[in-house]
Amino acid sequence: MMKQLTIIAILALFTVSCQRKESDELSKTKYLEELTIKQLHDGYRSKQFTVQDVVRDYLKRIEIIDQTGPCLSSIIFINPHAMEIARELDKELAEGKIRGPLHGVPVVLKDNIETLDSMPTTAGATVLRNNFVGRDNWIAAKLRQAGAVIIAKSNLSEWANFRASRSSSGWSGVGGQTRNPYILDRNPCGSSSGSAVAVSANLCAFAIGTETDGSIVCPSNNNGIVGLKPTVGLISRSGIIPISLTQDTPGPMCRTVEDVAISLGAMVGPNSCDFKTLDPNARFYSDYTQFLKMDGLVGKRIGWLTNVSGFHHRVDTLMKQAVRDMTRLGAEVIEVNLPISNQISSAEFTVLLYEFKDGLDNYFASLGHKAPVKNIEELITFNRNDSIELRFFDQQLLILAQSKGDLNSDEYKKALELMLNGIRQMGIDRIMNEYKLDLLIAPTGSPAWKTDLILGDNYIGGSSSYAAMSGYPSITVPMGSIDGLPVGISFIGKAWSEDALIETAYAYEQGTKHRIKPKFLK
Repeated sequence: MMKQLTIIAILALFTVSCQRKESDELSKTKYLEELTIKQLHDGYRSKQFTVQDVVRDYLKRIEIIDQTGPCLSSIIFINPHAMEIARELDKELAEGKIRGPLHGVPVVLKDNIETLDSMPTTAGATVLRNNFVGRDNWIAAKLRQAGAVIIAKSNLSEWANFRASRSSSGWSGVGGQTRNPYILDRNPCGSSSGSAVAVSANLCAFAIGTETDGSIVCPSNNNGIVGLKPTVGLISRSGIIPISLTQDTPGPMCRTVEDVAISLGAMVGPNSCDFKTLDPNARFYSDYTQFLKMDGLVGKRIGWLTNVSGFHHRVDTLMKQAVRDMTRLGAEVIEVNLPISNQISSAEFTVLLYEFKDGLDNYFASLGHKAPVKNIEELITFNRNDSIELRFFDQQLLILAQSKGDLNSDEYKKALELMLNGIRQMGIDRIMNEYKLDLLIAPTGSPAWKTDLILGDNYIGGSSSYAAMSGYPSITVPMGSIDGLPVGISFIGKAWSEDALIETAYAYEQGTKHRIKPKFLK
């Protein structure tokens, strides 16, 4: 008995020692917490730290916070070349060379975005666990050109949350369940779960997510950060595992609007591989920081979508305070009503099923002989025989998508026309023209719900579908918290109005300062 107690005591002392060492190691990285891109560059210029210092310490935070410690599971793969890239960027700095506005800035990419680095691109699916494409997609190439260091890939809701009839956001067969850094049993939302959590927990300077309907703004809401869902076509989708030709878009996820503006300019532009970027009405700026104006709300006419309310009374209270704050900061806020009909929502679902099948089959074809399956039908069969994929959730959306025809189908064309006409001309455009509005506002969503692998998500309300279905831009910014859980407000505009959204969101952010750092509560 005495011997057993001695062993237990030794083990206890070892555990305490490990925890103390872990705490000491984490304390060395404190300077990274809430560090902005501008502050990073100031530190490089003053030689306060090097790119290697910063990358090494972010990787240390990932190891301690994400992979042990609170075990957030937001990171799915570490870039084995990260330190090598950092050394090269330090060398260039010493020689007076600056690649661009993101020189030496560590970024995490959602794992449906292809990269040249030795990391697979999986969309969280076990079927693509060995999908080493050996190529940079548009975003990865542009970020690298601007000097960013791609340090990791982030976990996501598998297939960007278009797989199961009931699922838990932030879960994937490859990465498991991502956890919310504010309260660990709460859900991060999805599908850009890992990107949002990594930014919120200060595991990177900024991240890239993708959205079809809510996949940037909802996790930004749940994790207390700023997320921009751009106009479809502002940033190329080339080299991203798709859901929807009509609605998919990548976008930056950051802790501040200023960082969104800095990172956005490095990624935009026309690309012949994505016809949406060739729109003659497109407006691209290489520098969006010119729209960071403290008085950006002065004189703005803003439409408050009051029909997006009632799903949580405390969210309504925060929204009313946000309206008062905007009025105080110089805006005129007009109450408007623009519900989305069930008919339009049903049309969106039909469009997504058709486009998911078409997009995924084309993606598998692009992999050539390396493709583990040839089409969505073979994917369904693979999942049935896999020990992980159907352990918690079904694949009903894959099955429904497989049952659809091609994009020449009359059902698809009618659904697409109904959705776009209903949400654009007869919806957002009509209401904004009628009231002479600069933009619309609505609560982004509710506080994070508890993660549940049995019953799935308990999502109770939000406003993502307005910008998602129309292909128009939106940006979400923290507007407060409820019992320690953050809640965001969305600014929604017409196509190519990112300049006005950044201007307004920045003024609101600076006038309220609602971002709170997570505490990893149990």
